[in-house]
Amino acid sequence: MNIDRFIFSLILSIILAFLAPGGAELLHIKQLTTVGVGLIFFFYGLKLSFDEVVRGLKRYQLHIIIQLSTFLLFPLVVLLFKPILIRFVGENFWIGLFFLAALPSTVSSSVVLVSLARGNVPCAIFNASVSGLIGTFLTPIWIGLFASQPGELSLGGVFLKLFFQILLPLVLGLLLNAKYGFVVKKNSQKFAAFDKMIILLIVYSSFCTSMLSKIFDTVSWFQLFCLFAVVLCLFWMVIGFLYFIALRFHLSLADRITVTFCGTKKSLVHGSAMIDIIFKSSVHASLYLLPVMLYHITQLFIISSLASKIRKSTP
Repeated sequence: MNIDRFIFSLILSIILAFLAPGGAELLHIKQLTTVGVGLIFFFYGLKLSFDEVVRGLKRYQLHIIIQLSTFLLFPLVVLLFKPILIRFVGENFWIGLFFLAALPSTVSSSVVLVSLARGNVPCAIFNASVSGLIGTFLTPIWIGLFASQPGELSLGGVFLKLFFQILLPLVLGLLLNAKYGFVVKKNSQKFAAFDKMIILLIVYSSFCTSMLSKIFDTVSWFQLFCLFAVVLCLFWMVIGFLYFIALRFHLSLADRITVTFCGTKKSLVHGSAMIDIIFKSSVHASLYLLPVMLYHITQLFIISSLASKIRKSTP
């Protein structure tokens, strides 16, 4: 029900942007979300335990497979099919798909769903946590190399903004984990609600900017249908490949669950946080964010369904 409410809220925020596109500027939402993103990663650092990360270090084989899937397999697949994808979804949506492919894995839902399916939870915690740190550096590099125009993206400026808005709050939270980490864990539902509220504000603000610039006037229903079909195909292609690799390496059922669940997830939190930093409040930001939102909905529905079935079928 929580997943359903959040997805409904995402759709509602888009509709609200269509109805009242001037609200974001009137309410100073850009400034609110800038502070909100910093707080999200500060709280994330607070609940990240050094002990949990250390326990997950031992299974290096799983870590390599998951991180290669997250930061190499996804981008290469989208790059490989670039000519075909642009033909059906257009240049802007292809950039959005590549932005999706370059993002790190999500944290909370990966761990929760791996736990539900009786997978390797310490390994899931480690990979989800490390993925966010790696993505702070790799995501803008991928975008700078393949999804931006010459001179459009200054990696130095992007890294500086990511450092102050994401990495620094994260490190501060991590340093305070031993003393105040229990506060976040004790009130995890309230902090999760705060994360979702900031994401909804970012989505609303991005779509407001695009509506005022009339960007969606150039998008057809056929492109939107093709975009959703591509997102579905991308998900099943990667999860199928990862399951095949897990079988070839003769991994246990718990490890196969962890590889396929963590290696296919992409973070809407990181995508929402990075969209303005990397693309500098572009009028096309909502077009770039839309594939991330569609993938987020897809992965939650499919993986939660798979996790539930696996749990019921295993003793």
